[in-house]
Amino acid sequence: MVTLLREPARPTAIREHPLAPWFAVATVCFGAFMGQLDASVVTVAFPALQRQFGTGLAATQWVSLAYLLVLTALLVPAGRWSDRAGRKLLYLYGFVVFSAASAACGLAPSLGVLIALRVVQAGGAALLQANSVALVVTSVPARTRRAALGVQAAAQAVGLACGPVVGGVLVGTVGWRWVFLINVPVGLLAVAAGWYLLPRTRRPARPALGPLRAGQRGSARFGQPAAGQPAAGQPAAGQPAAGHPGADLGGMGLLAVSTSTGMLAISSLSGLGLPLWAVATCVATAAAAGAALVRHSWRAAAPLLDLRALAAAGTGPALGGALCAYLVLFGPLVLFPQVVSARGGSAASAGLLLTALPAGFGLAAVAVDRLIPAGWPNRRRCVVGGALAAASAAALAVPAPDAVSVALLGLLGAGLGIYTPANNAEIMASVPVRDAAAAGGMVNMTRGIGTALGVAVVSLGLHAGTFLRQPDAGLTLSMAALAAVALVGVWCGQRGGRAGPSPAGEQGGGPPGLRPTRQMAGPR
Repeated sequence: MVTLLREPARPTAIREHPLAPWFAVATVCFGAFMGQLDASVVTVAFPALQRQFGTGLAATQWVSLAYLLVLTALLVPAGRWSDRAGRKLLYLYGFVVFSAASAACGLAPSLGVLIALRVVQAGGAALLQANSVALVVTSVPARTRRAALGVQAAAQAVGLACGPVVGGVLVGTVGWRWVFLINVPVGLLAVAAGWYLLPRTRRPARPALGPLRAGQRGSARFGQPAAGQPAAGQPAAGQPAAGHPGADLGGMGLLAVSTSTGMLAISSLSGLGLPLWAVATCVATAAAAGAALVRHSWRAAAPLLDLRALAAAGTGPALGGALCAYLVLFGPLVLFPQVVSARGGSAASAGLLLTALPAGFGLAAVAVDRLIPAGWPNRRRCVVGGALAAASAAALAVPAPDAVSVALLGLLGAGLGIYTPANNAEIMASVPVRDAAAAGGMVNMTRGIGTALGVAVVSLGLHAGTFLRQPDAGLTLSMAALAAVALVGVWCGQRGGRAGPSPAGEQGGGPPGLRPTRQMAGPR
């Protein structure tokens, strides 16, 4: 039992190998790949799930919404728990939970059970996503940190791009259950690799020589710990890390209630069939919980949403831009499988069509410095990328042959691939170094909410299209809505944040928001 609560050390041969840091990066890429693959692969299975369980899109979309909402609520707390218990330890447990829940999802007998199991799966995914960047940073030297984070980002892009194709092939050949079961062998491989290849992020507590009397000072000098105390920056087992307070359970609960009831209200308007009084209750609950969350965030000492830091840095509009970008990115992943299915197409053809979107996103994100003059500021890049995304989304509102749709989806992804890195850099450059972790958590949280809203907005557009009794009316309404959201993202990106003292994004051997920190001596 004690072993299961401690981070295992790497074998000596692994730890002393010249490529040991890159072994760790490759292991983290498993989680990065699977997280994005799972986010995009499930939407291709929606038509098959609707046929299997005899439900409409309004109910089926909760297979994604439940996962995304729980993941959003748990990302920041999971990061704080990991800082206390050990990032490697909780990363491994995250893969165990994720893989076990995936296996159960593949055997789910009903839609309700599947949704409940997706909640559990999201808990494991939160432990993976909250730790991936931190594990990369603590595993590699500062001089190679930027390259290592680039590899991790590439793994995410590959997972996102592979999702539609993998999902379409699996659904079209062996059935929708394998969309979830495919996670199991990859998860088992990742746990084994992580056990042996990831370094520990915490050292075991040293045995105490005796309790210090009240007021007694340690005997060490120059910041060295007193006898029996953990080294600086290395908390003892069971003790919280300095600067990493415990999870804000109140804020987490309010966020979950607000987002869940808000999405439930949108789903009701999308055809879920709840009575009017229930819809009104959901709207009122979402508004009340949202207001309570804002009030709580201003008053709490260590809130889930650090509104003080955001207000000081002026990053609110830029975070709104991150939400818009992911709403526009994930909306088509739900929309086009429905459109292709309604036209009599297969899941595989829908997956191939959608591959252009994440492929364009990944290629533009990697090659953005070659596509755009290096001297352009982040805000100008946000305007260009957002405008390209808005124009492409507006063009997709007009029904067109598949070849044209593929080209436009690629351009839409490229616009978002230009917008997103610049927007992220603008956020991280406007916050002090001490708030970089909090800002990164907020970015991930707004991305999750944006993704969930992308699912909900498209479902609402498709439902509204049924009342017009026109072919492809749902496509037109949904893509028009996404184009409008992209224009809002342009406005948000242009406002950006305001530079503050000691910006997290200043130069220092790493990407924006990840300045070099002193590494733990000899991670094991």
